[in-house]
Amino acid sequence: MADIAHPPMDQLQDLEYCIDSNPPWPETILLAFQNYILVLGTSVMIPTLLVPQMGGSDGDKARVIQTLLFVGGINTLLQTLFGTRLPAFVGGSFAFVVPIAYIISDSSLQRIEDPQVRFIQTMRAIQGALIIASTIQIILGFSQAWGLFSRFFSPLGMAPVVGLVGLGLFQRGFPALGNCIEIGLPMLLLVIGLSQYLKNVKLLRDFPIFERFGVLISIAIIWLYSVILTASGAYRDKPMATQISCRTDRANLISTAPWFMFPYPLQWGSPTFSAGHSFAMMSAVFVSMVESTGAYKAASRLAIATPPPAYVLSRGIGWQGIGLLLDALFGTGTGSTVSVESVGLLGLTRVGSRRVVQIAAGFMIFFSMFGKFGAVFASIPFPIFAALYCLLFGLVGSVGLSFLQFTNMNSMRNLLITGLSLFLGISTPHFFDEYWNLPRRGLVHTDAGWFNAFLNTIFMSPPVVSLIVAVVLDNTLEVDKSNKDRGMAWWIKFRTFRGDSRNEEFYTLPFNLNRFFPPT
Repeated sequence: MADIAHPPMDQLQDLEYCIDSNPPWPETILLAFQNYILVLGTSVMIPTLLVPQMGGSDGDKARVIQTLLFVGGINTLLQTLFGTRLPAFVGGSFAFVVPIAYIISDSSLQRIEDPQVRFIQTMRAIQGALIIASTIQIILGFSQAWGLFSRFFSPLGMAPVVGLVGLGLFQRGFPALGNCIEIGLPMLLLVIGLSQYLKNVKLLRDFPIFERFGVLISIAIIWLYSVILTASGAYRDKPMATQISCRTDRANLISTAPWFMFPYPLQWGSPTFSAGHSFAMMSAVFVSMVESTGAYKAASRLAIATPPPAYVLSRGIGWQGIGLLLDALFGTGTGSTVSVESVGLLGLTRVGSRRVVQIAAGFMIFFSMFGKFGAVFASIPFPIFAALYCLLFGLVGSVGLSFLQFTNMNSMRNLLITGLSLFLGISTPHFFDEYWNLPRRGLVHTDAGWFNAFLNTIFMSPPVVSLIVAVVLDNTLEVDKSNKDRGMAWWIKFRTFRGDSRNEEFYTLPFNLNRFFPPT
C-alpha cells in the first residue's frame, strides 16, 4: 500500500512560480500579454451578445468593449492589491446576462423607436440596477457576513462547487468550438500538443518555451490560419452564422473603434433606477459571489497558496462589490466576476505569480484606451477561445475535485452528497437553460418579470445549485459523526487569518496596511 499511497497536500508542488515569486522581467511581460489575450474572449463576447439587443451600433459595441476592458484592468489591480491578493482577473460575467436581458425587454424601453436613444436609455437602466445591487455585495463583504457564511463550507461541500465553476461552463467549450470546427479543433489539438507533449522541449537557454507560451503561440498560428481562410474567400457563400464565427473581419471592431478613447464615469449619462431592475440584478450578484468564491479557492491552489481564510474571502467579495460599482459608474453594460479561464492558465503555464496578472491588467487598461490596437486582437474568432476553454475550464474543474483528497470517499454519506450535488448542479441549470429563448425568457414565467429573472438566474448557475445542495446536505446529514470524514479536521486551520502561519505571507495587505485594517 505504501507504494501507491498519495498523501493529501495542503499546497500543490508541481508549479514553477508561486504567488510571491516572479519570473524574469522579459518572461513576465510575455506571460502578462498572454493573459491579456486570453481574457479578450469573454470581454468581446458579452457586448457582442447584448449591445445589438439594446439598440447599439457597431461603434457602441466597440466603446462598450473598451470600457469593459478598462474597468476590468482597474478591478484586477484593486483585487490583487487590496482584495484576496490572489493572481486572478476580474472581468465581465455571463451571470448578469439574464437580468440584463430582462431590463432590455422592459416595455418602457422597447417603446423607444430610435435605436440610439434606446441603447443609451437601456445602458442607464443597467447602470442604475448595478449601482443598487453592488451595495449588497459591498455590505456582505466588508461586514464579514460572507466570511461567516463560509464557515458552513467544508472540503466535501466545496469540491463539487469549485468543480462546477469550471465544468459548468461546458456550453462555452466544444459547442462554441463546433461553430467553426476547421479553426477550433486544430486550435485545441495544437495547444494540447505544445503545452503538454512538447513542454520539456527547451529551445532557448534551457527555457520551456512551449509550456510557458503554448497558448500565445497556438493563438498566433491559428489566427493567421483563419486570416488566410477569410482572405481566400473560404466563407464567402457560407451562412451568416458561420461567417460570424469563422471570419476575422465580421466583428467590425477595427473600423469602428476610435484611435483613442479614455473611458470615464457616467459617459452614457445619469443612471436611472427601478426597483424591479435592481431586484433582478441582485440575483446575479449572488451568483457572481458564489462563482468567485469557487474561483478563489481554485486560484489559491494553483498559486501554491493556502485556502483563503474567511476574512480574506470577505475582503475580496467586498472589493469585488466596489468593482461592480465601478462597472455601473463607467457603463460596462454588465457586471464582473473572477475570470475562470485566467485561473486555469495559472496551472497550464505553472506560473502562479501575482505580478504577471497585475502587468496584464496594465495591458488591459492600455489597449482599452488605444482602441484600434486593441480591436486588432479583439478580432480573433471566438472558436479559438472556445478551444482554450475546453482545456482551462476542465483544469479548474479538476482542481475542485482535488479537494476530495481531504475527505473520506469510502463513506456512503460523502459519496451521496458529492454525486447528488454534481448531478443536480449540471442537470438543473441545463433544464432551465433549455427554456431560455427570446420570446419566453426562461422556465419561470410569471407576470412579475423581475421575479422570473431572479429565479432563472439562480437556477441557471451550476455552482449555485451545487452549493445549495452540497452545503445543505453536508450541514444537516449526520454532521456530528462526520466531521473528520467531511475534511473539517484539515479545513479548520484555514478558517482564520492566524490559523496558519503561511496566511500572512500570502494575504497580508501591501504598504503595511494591516496596521490600519487588522484581520478579524
